[in-house]
Amino acid sequence: MNELILIVDDEQRIVRQVRDYLEHDGFRVIEAHDGRQALATARQAKPALIVLDLNLPGMDGLDVCRALRRESDTPIIMLTARVEETDRLIGLELGADDYITKPFSPRELVARVRVILRRVNRDVTQVGMLRAADLEIDLNGHRVLRRGEPVQLSRTEFNLLAVLAQHPGQTFSRAQLVDRLHHVSFQGFDRSIDAHIKNLRRKLEPDASAPRYVLTVFGVGYKFAEEETW
Repeated sequence: MNELILIVDDEQRIVRQVRDYLEHDGFRVIEAHDGRQALATARQAKPALIVLDLNLPGMDGLDVCRALRRESDTPIIMLTARVEETDRLIGLELGADDYITKPFSPRELVARVRVILRRVNRDVTQVGMLRAADLEIDLNGHRVLRRGEPVQLSRTEFNLLAVLAQHPGQTFSRAQLVDRLHHVSFQGFDRSIDAHIKNLRRKLEPDASAPRYVLTVFGVGYKFAEEETW
């Protein structure tokens, strides 16, 4: 395994605990203890995944996530002690792949790290380019173009779009989308689907309030529009 994980938290006890569990599971671990140090370390070390606390001195985790997403699609798991759902949703909308609330089980965190990295490292089996009106989705290159211009998506956003776009007209429940993306069920993953869908619409749709491509099937889940409606 030996993937490099960056832990960003100003609580030394939590850093030590998470480091111990990750290293025991075969990962290499580096640390940062504030937002600016996290950015510098991520840019230099290029970790496979970042565990990022929301409440950091100086530059908070949301600002760090925003800055990282402008230049990288490295998977991010946010740690938060905040109980408000809006705080977690903001983190997901900024491009975090998942969140876990404090206090948390280190074993569950390690399991989530493994799941996300397994998805990231999984070979792409689909071949070709999907086209829908002014969208082009390059499955092999993990790229999306709108009217010929690149659209910056996180890995999770891209994979979610790819699942939906390969099955136009087919409705997926949140649980089914979680299974397709992560191949495991964790409480909280399904709630993050809504935030990723909101983010996708903001980036892809001409009018996010009246989506053309990624549609809601009320009471069930989401689907990609069929060709005749594009």
